[in-house]
Amino acid sequence: MQAVDYTTLVALVAELRRDWVPAKLEQVYQYDKQTICLALRTLQKRDWLWVSWHPQAARLHMGDRPPRDPDTFTFSEQLRHLIKGSALVAMEFIQPWERVVDLQFGTRPGDPAKFHLYVEIMGKHSNVILTDADHKIITTAQQITSDRSTIRPVETGQPYQVPPALTKTAPSLDETFERWQERVALLPKTLKKQLLSNYRGVSPLLLENMIGAADLASSQNAHEVTPEQWQALFTQWQNWLHSLNQEDFSPIKLADGYSVIHWQNLAGKRTDNLQGLVSKYYGDRLNEQQFQQLRHQLQQKLNTILKKLRQKAKTFSERLEQSQGAETFRQYGDLMMSFLHEWKVGMTEITLNDFETGEPITIPLKPDKNAVQNAQAFYKQHQKLKRANQIVQPLLDEVNTEIHYLEQIESSLEQLTTYQNANDLEALQEIKEELIQEKYLASDRSNASKKDISKPHIYPTPSGGELWIGRNNQQNDNLTFRVANDYDIWFHSQEIPGSHVLLRLEPGETPDEKELQLAADFAAYYSRASQSDQVPIIYTKPKNVYKPKGAKPGMCIYKRETILWGKPERAKQAIASQSQALD
Repeated sequence: MQAVDYTTLVALVAELRRDWVPAKLEQVYQYDKQTICLALRTLQKRDWLWVSWHPQAARLHMGDRPPRDPDTFTFSEQLRHLIKGSALVAMEFIQPWERVVDLQFGTRPGDPAKFHLYVEIMGKHSNVILTDADHKIITTAQQITSDRSTIRPVETGQPYQVPPALTKTAPSLDETFERWQERVALLPKTLKKQLLSNYRGVSPLLLENMIGAADLASSQNAHEVTPEQWQALFTQWQNWLHSLNQEDFSPIKLADGYSVIHWQNLAGKRTDNLQGLVSKYYGDRLNEQQFQQLRHQLQQKLNTILKKLRQKAKTFSERLEQSQGAETFRQYGDLMMSFLHEWKVGMTEITLNDFETGEPITIPLKPDKNAVQNAQAFYKQHQKLKRANQIVQPLLDEVNTEIHYLEQIESSLEQLTTYQNANDLEALQEIKEELIQEKYLASDRSNASKKDISKPHIYPTPSGGELWIGRNNQQNDNLTFRVANDYDIWFHSQEIPGSHVLLRLEPGETPDEKELQLAADFAAYYSRASQSDQVPIIYTKPKNVYKPKGAKPGMCIYKRETILWGKPERAKQAIASQSQALD
């Protein structure tokens, strides 16, 4: 993940200072363990300042309104108590080339600062610290005790200390070409390593772009550079310093990141919305990171539960197979009681003719028991196996129902393999919430707020209609029992876990065979059998779909259905064609 370097921070702060100082701090909300959001209002507008001390994504920028989930964090509560309602009167770097920004809050615009909120953007050492006017620490996002750091502890009640001074050279426009070249060419290392080890304020990505703009490679050894190449690199170096001094930046969105300087070697899309660019980049990257972690967690949990349930089902099935021989033992007992006179002491087996077929049957005997005792043992075994069948069969049905339900969830996870937008993460979080509600996962937080259900997949049909496809059980239930109306048609894979699919129609509209087949193909693609050539798909009116009392999410029964064979490959091709058209 691309880190916010000094150049990016200067560009962000320049915009924030221009557009949001002064501003009133109307609200403080902590989004997660490492991010707070500050609602700022000026005479013209109101928006949210996001401040994060995430070790990989520490940042400071304007962003979207955070969700309305309950805020139970202590840090934000302290900030609300102390600085809510204050005015943001200044926003300054504590010193040049340091990634520490001082947000100053006073009673009203123009007043001296009563509080300082220091935002330290320093990778894994990032922090947010609130001090009073005398720079005494009141509260901090992360307490750094002397046990953790003897160099710079950060504790409440202690005076705020700036980070240790950097020993590298500060870049300057006044530095001559000869002196600059001498520093960079001092040791036989790559250009990138030499610039990183000699100068403040540079980052690996900044140097890669700068060196590339001079038609050089970042891995090129300093001793291999020609005089012309040195001059070209120095020109790019000074262009960078001019951008910083004049606060003149040209944000550009790249395929895998962003840059606040439009280097000539970069291919991307220019934008005037730097705050939005940075906000979306880190929002997407953190969501993607959370998506992959959560998906792995859910997949591991499901695998563990399903493995145990399948083993339990196997055990029950084996016991049922054994119980199928119950009638054989009753037959043995009847034959023994009918032919008691043929039994002899010490017999280990006896052959008697079957009552119905007349065929001889060999019956095993226990030599220490007489004929009547052997018959009684057979009757007892018959009753035992008969009772086992009556007990085990409901247990097996219950386990199979649970397996089918969890396979439905597993099918939803198989569809959520990669992160594309925030809806993907929301759909995954709904699966987690469902597993918590069904007692498969322990609750890791208390969230009393009711969230809206995430958006389903929506695909247009050639005739102008739409296919709505559930991405998890919550969406499936919502589509089938709340969204669907009398004009829609409901699709689902037959006896196979999969998504509920709605073909949305206008009143009085009748779908043709092509439209029905398209819906069947999509239902097949969004099912557990998506790798098959064709899948049996049922469709019916939503009014013919019912949810049994006490049924788990996503489970339903239906009637008056019609069967079509859906082909997943056709739906896959249709989705790929639509994606290309959007691109």
